[in-house]
Amino acid sequence: MKNILTALLLLIVAVPKTAAQELFKNGELTISKLEERTWVVETADMTTMYILEGDDRAMLIDTGTQCEDLDEIVRKITQKPLIVVLTHNHRDHAGNIRFFDKVYMHPADTIIPIDIIFEGEYKWLQEGDSFDLGGRHIEVYLMPGHTPGSIILMDHSINASFTGDAFGSGQVWLQLKPHVPMNDYYASCARMEQLMNGHNITKLYVGHYPYVKRPLDINYILDMKVLAKRLSEGDTTGAKDYPNMGIDIACKNPMIVANGQAMIVFDPENIN
Repeated sequence: MKNILTALLLLIVAVPKTAAQELFKNGELTISKLEERTWVVETADMTTMYILEGDDRAMLIDTGTQCEDLDEIVRKITQKPLIVVLTHNHRDHAGNIRFFDKVYMHPADTIIPIDIIFEGEYKWLQEGDSFDLGGRHIEVYLMPGHTPGSIILMDHSINASFTGDAFGSGQVWLQLKPHVPMNDYYASCARMEQLMNGHNITKLYVGHYPYVKRPLDINYILDMKVLAKRLSEGDTTGAKDYPNMGIDIACKNPMIVANGQAMIVFDPENIN
């Protein structure tokens, strides 16, 4: 455990930080401007949301774990009609959907058990869907691994993708149930590399931004791809025990392994 925490600390310390312009703060969250018409919401429990604004509409990416009156807080940033999109269906990304009438999510994540009361409407996303915010188009790509229905949202206007937990925030959790084969996760990493190269995507805004305080880049994806490939072939060299942290949907005896900037937490008994 000590070695794992030391590795995480070294990773976080080694990452250059990017100053963001703080615009709003209360006891639960801080909102800062990242770049033009793009804001990050960092919560006290280290979860992350993003607010994007176009000429006609705005988008909230993820809803955090527990933030009171999130709908009203978003209105401190934008008054434009709001589209709410979940990158995946875990509580730390979907916890506040009750404040909204409609949320978008990939249907593959409906099999994830989540104890959240939501009286609104789910709108199902598919690969290739896009949102027109007005002068700003956001494209949806399915990237299974962390969950079966994990998506990333590509934004050509700022050469960035908002990745949720699809590729982690330094480390990606693949020890969770329902299990996605490591071969499938490797395919997601390889595809993300191709998309970044083919669409000039230079920045990855991840699902737990407070841990890194900057966008990650293609070198991170390359490190993650190599690591996923190794694991998919059964090579667990250097893997160490990782605490299951009392999470109901985690395997009993997870392990963690690193390659460069990337770390993967996995179930050694259920890799593929």
